Amino acid sequence: MKAHDTLRAALALAAAKLGASGADVLLERPKDPAHGDVATNLALALAKTLKAKPRDVAGKLVATLQLPPGFVRKVEIAGPGFINFFLAEEQVVAVLPAILAAGGGYGKSDIGRGAKVNVEFVSANPTGPLHVGHGRGAALGDGIAALLDWTGWSVAREFYVNDAGTQIDKLAQSLWARVQQVAGRAAEVPEGGYQGDYLKELAEGILAKEGKGFADLPPDEGLRRCRTIGVRSQRAEQDEDLVEFRVRFDVIFNESDLYREGLVEQTLAELTKRGHTFEEDGALWLRTTAFGDDKDRVLRKRDGTYTYLVPDIAYHRHKHERGFQRAIDVWGGDHHGYTPRMQAALRALGYPEDFLHVEIVQLVRVMRGGEEVRFSKRTGDFVSLRDLFEETGVDAARYFFLMRRGDAQFVFDVDLAKSQTEENPVFYVQMAHARMTGIFRVATRAPETVNPAGVDLAVLNQPEELELLKEMGEFPSIVAGAAAALEPHRITGYLEGLARIAHGWYHKYRVLGEPEEAARLVLARAVRQVLANGLTLLGINAPERM
Repeated sequence: MKAHDTLRAALALAAAKLGASGADVLLERPKDPAHGDVATNLALALAKTLKAKPRDVAGKLVATLQLPPGFVRKVEIAGPGFINFFLAEEQVVAVLPAILAAGGGYGKSDIGRGAKVNVEFVSANPTGPLHVGHGRGAALGDGIAALLDWTGWSVAREFYVNDAGTQIDKLAQSLWARVQQVAGRAAEVPEGGYQGDYLKELAEGILAKEGKGFADLPPDEGLRRCRTIGVRSQRAEQDEDLVEFRVRFDVIFNESDLYREGLVEQTLAELTKRGHTFEEDGALWLRTTAFGDDKDRVLRKRDGTYTYLVPDIAYHRHKHERGFQRAIDVWGGDHHGYTPRMQAALRALGYPEDFLHVEIVQLVRVMRGGEEVRFSKRTGDFVSLRDLFEETGVDAARYFFLMRRGDAQFVFDVDLAKSQTEENPVFYVQMAHARMTGIFRVATRAPETVNPAGVDLAVLNQPEELELLKEMGEFPSIVAGAAAALEPHRITGYLEGLARIAHGWYHKYRVLGEPEEAARLVLARAVRQVLANGLTLLGINAPERM
């Protein structure tokens, strides 16, 4: 909102005149309209620096403030030193031309200034279908990447394929056992292997294509080929699910490349060169306690094999060498304790403390009919992402995954997600967009033909109209705040609030045939645009009919 920019600049200048240059000016919309349209706590923030009481600082700021004539109706100092601004009506309605001029770009900014950031998410082992936990991580990672895109960062979405671990060995052994079973022979899936019917389906496909002679291959050769086929098949299925879930990746990085390109050895050499490794009990250790970890960590075990930490360090070193200034990883809740050691290891490489940021995603419980759904026949022990979004629709699945903090436990209510009622938040928001669109359909006008030029917008003076104007003016700052905090759920919360006001306005006031028709059409078009922008940011459709 331009009014916010004007206020922010004027307050920063006033603070500088008082001796506080470079002040960080935070503006917010008061929850109570009686406290004005915009408020700031700047006086409280500067009180210590200026060695004065907050209310005294507030008074000096207001006295020093230089605003354009007619910009505000009044300015009040409240409580311990908050400054509340009551904007002139022209400033409130000025948001409408700004929204319509920006269109699909309203809410975007250049805060990131093109700095490179890597967002790695999902990164599921290629051992089976994606489960609902992966789906939550996919929605969160994609939402974070979109927020950073919208605020001017150069974002790379990345998927890390763990194709070099023991789980891949179990996949090969499980698939080989299924091949033997389909060929009519006695064979058992190994302990800790993969029991789902998806491997039986794959084994049937292998024999249909290769012939039953495939089952007669020497076990080593059969396992090798099952490993290759299994990984390729599961990755293809995961990609197909993610594409339908509207998640795309710019980079697919294989763990095996770290070894093939010598990146693991290079990383160990670098850590040793920096003096942060030591030998003890026949193992190679990393002195992570020097960088905030609670204990030192083993890199190479006595038998010469590497711990999981080694390729992970090498992988993030590779991210840094690709020029990324930030690396944001979305990990499952079982990795919570792993974060400090990774951050310590990267600090040992000389990287800034804020280079790696980890977002934790907690487990998802799926409920239907008041009972928990624990698994599907095909997967054997979990609910797959595809099971979920094919039942609820992609819009509902994405929205529900995004409407809570990732690190909070989440219960996914399938019945609610499928319902077409106001209790379903995604339906409620999409219906608000459809209702705004419906106004133009009844008027037999395309929304794009409505513009504010020559329209008296001052007639938009009803409480709900003023509330809509002020709420829409907040959208750019909401997006910026959500991006800074890496919290897409702030957008869903905002959209539900805007939809609530829009529904109330729609039910209370007529648009067509009223003296305020021209102005209200402009308002409806702007509300429609902001709702569409928020939904689009989250990868959710903005339907014109419901």
